[in-house]
Amino acid sequence: MSVKIRLQRHGKKGKPFYWVVAADARSKRDGKYLEKIGTYNPNTNPATIDINVDSAVKWLNNGAQPTDTAKAILSYKGVLLKHHLEGGIRKGALTQEQADAKFAAWLAEKDNKITSKKDGLSSNKADVKAKAIAAEKEVNAKRVAAAKEALAAAVVEETVAPEAEVAEENNEETQA
Repeated sequence: MSVKIRLQRHGKKGKPFYWVVAADARSKRDGKYLEKIGTYNPNTNPATIDINVDSAVKWLNNGAQPTDTAKAILSYKGVLLKHHLEGGIRKGALTQEQADAKFAAWLAEKDNKITSKKDGLSSNKADVKAKAIAAEKEVNAKRVAAAKEALAAAVVEETVAPEAEVAEENNEETQA
């Protein structure tokens, strides 16, 4: 039996959510699977990935072949690195402590990259929001200034109009 590590689609139309599963290569995409290894949600930024690393490494050691997308996800979460380090332990090139130290260092570096990306996204979002608020305040200030000018023009017209009427009445009285 050939085993694949692949994605099984869930979620609704236009909002995919995937399970990362180990399944028989002959089974349907969303059909029967051997074990659920984790989840993948591409709807968030950055994408949310939750993988059971030990279970995934166990399946890789047993000969499971990941699909292209699953391979990219496993690589992103460090599963393929851990599988590689375990191969070095089996061959005697590394000790378990060295492999664990390398994997922990890689995880810390990866976590820092992810955190910096999230911080960058949130700061960009805050900058865009601040610019939008500043533009809205500017537009509101222009509206208030235009309303004051219109009100001043209306007051001037009201004061000029009675004077014009008085002048017309005086002209009519002098002509009569």
